Parts: sequence; C-alpha cells; structure tokens
Amino acid sequence: MLKNYENFTHTFAGNPLDRSQHLRRSEETLNALAASKMAKYLPFNQLKVATTETGALLWCTLADLPKQAIHPVFLGTLKDAPHFAVNISKEETDDKVGDFTFTDCRIAASTLSIAEAGIVSQARALLDWHKRNPYCAQCAEPTRMGRGGLIRHCEQCARHIFPRTDPVVIMLIQDVDGGNRCLLGKSQGRMAASNFYSALAGFLDQGESIEEAVRREVFEEAGIGVGNVEYHSSQPWPFPSSLMIGCKGIALDHDIVIDPTEMADVAWFSRAEVQTGLAGTNPDLRVPGPQAIAHHLIKTWAYS
Repeated sequence: MLKNYENFTHTFAGNPLDRSQHLRRSEETLNALAASKMAKYLPFNQLKVATTETGALLWCTLADLPKQAIHPVFLGTLKDAPHFAVNISKEETDDKVGDFTFTDCRIAASTLSIAEAGIVSQARALLDWHKRNPYCAQCAEPTRMGRGGLIRHCEQCARHIFPRTDPVVIMLIQDVDGGNRCLLGKSQGRMAASNFYSALAGFLDQGESIEEAVRREVFEEAGIGVGNVEYHSSQPWPFPSSLMIGCKGIALDHDIVIDPTEMADVAWFSRAEVQTGLAGTNPDLRVPGPQAIAHHLIKTWAYS
C-alpha cells in the first residue's frame, strides 16, 4: 500500500542551501557578501521567525533591517545569492516588532515548504547556539563569532568552539511474534493523563552506538529486551539542536515493566489500533502528527 513510503524528506530536513564552506575562510569575503545587493536576510526575534501574511518566510534586504539587528549568521548560497539569518532584538518578545511579524518555528513549519523548513532548522539552531554560548567554557572569557557563525573563537585560550548537535534515538519496536503489535509509550508530564502515545526515544550516551542506545532506552523505559535494530531515517530537530535517529527494532519478550519516574504508560498496540490512531478515529490512541519522525516510523510499520 505504501510501497515507496520511505522515500520522503522529514520536516526540518531538505535544506537547499549550499553551506559554502570555502566562502567562510575570509572575513572580507563574508562582509562583502553581507553588504551586497543580492544578500537575503531572514529576521528572527527570540528564536521566532519572520513570516508573511500567507505564512511564507519573510526574506528582506540589509536596508530593511532595523539598526539593532545583531551579528548576521551566514547560512549559505542559493543561485549565487548569499542567505543570512539575523536576530533583530535582544529584548523584545512580542510577535510583532516594527513591520515584522514573528511566528514560532514549529507553527511556521506547518505552512512552509520542505526547503523553507530546512532553512529555518539551520537558522534557528545556529542563532540559539550563539545565544547560549557567549563565554568560553574553558576560561570563561567572552567569545566572538567566526567563519560567518560556524564557530565561536576565544581570544584568551585560542579555542575554536563549534556548534553541537545532540543525537537522539527514536525507535518503533515490534513484537517478536510476527510483528503484529508495536510498542508505544507516553512520558510523565503534561500529556500523562491523555491518550497521546509515541515511539520511545532517548539521548545517546557517550561511547554508545546507535544500536546500543536503542536497546538501553527500550529496556530502561519498558523493561523489554531488543534484538535486531535497523536504521529507518533521521530528522534534524532544532529545539534546541538535536538529530533524531529513527530506528526499527524487534522485541525479544513481551512483558512490560515501565520506569514510573519517566513513563506514564507503555503498551502494545495492534496494527488496526494504530491505523485508526493515525486516522484520528481511535478514542484511546492519538499519535504524533506528520511534522514528527515518530509519525513516519509508526505509519511505515502500520502499513507495512
């Protein structure tokens, strides 16, 4: 039914920009690009992105930006036009600043093309990283932006600090008896009393492979052993900067023993239950929407 279903691009992937590493080697080149008439700027305010009335990204020129715009970040080039992201305010938190209207990036992504959402992913993650890292973690001295925003540099200890991406495994586990059920859970917190279930997930530990992380997280959250693990797809998730590594796995047993400090519930769901959950007609099961990789992991299994 969904023979070619895995040939898709997740929301926040599909960035069409050439990140143009060769241009980042020269500050003079970057300054010239930033001042050129071809340069396009994507304004942000408090990590919300500027959008038009129709929900598209609001690209503007350097002359359109307010004077308080802060250190543009070079994103790359498209058809020779340099593209930058810029935070226009340190203080204002309103969704409306001057002539600009700002939208939460998750909400904006629901109306953007794959390409535009991919650009937002890169821009938001970079701007957030610079905001969080004004000082050197080694000597505590102030750092400055370099290579168009690709690094921060500490003059005191001559360190280059690079943006980090935190890897997260997210896995759809099917039972060992023919794979007719899958394992879904819901975390403690605001959704604990709801009917919202998703694929299990967790951060990779240091010195841990993807397969090891899948098995560890499933056992910690559900008490289920996992045998074979296969890669499915990945999704950049810029909140603040994670890489969701989607996997499929086969359970070795059936008896669930949840970690109640982390999980509100973990349960097996049949293919029919999941299909109606995806369709929005199951009163006992609601699953993540199409923006999330979890949705596609679940849907791929449900219609396989």
